[in-house]
Amino acid sequence: MEMETVKLEQIVKKWFPDMLPFLNQRELNSTILLRDGLTILEPQDAMEIIQFSICEHQNPAFLH
Repeated sequence: MEMETVKLEQIVKKWFPDMLPFLNQRELNSTILLRDGLTILEPQDAMEIIQFSICEHQNPAFLH
């Protein structure tokens, strides 16, 4: 399978649509490169990607 580039929003909508209101637009627009594509991504892997993306977009001014 080929690599596939998707937006985080696609991952959230597929596995955890109830999380959409809790993510900001910048997070949802994050580009994610999936090694084996979206079709075989497992829910636990999707959650890990979502968590990592949230951490990456946090404002460093709020971190102590």
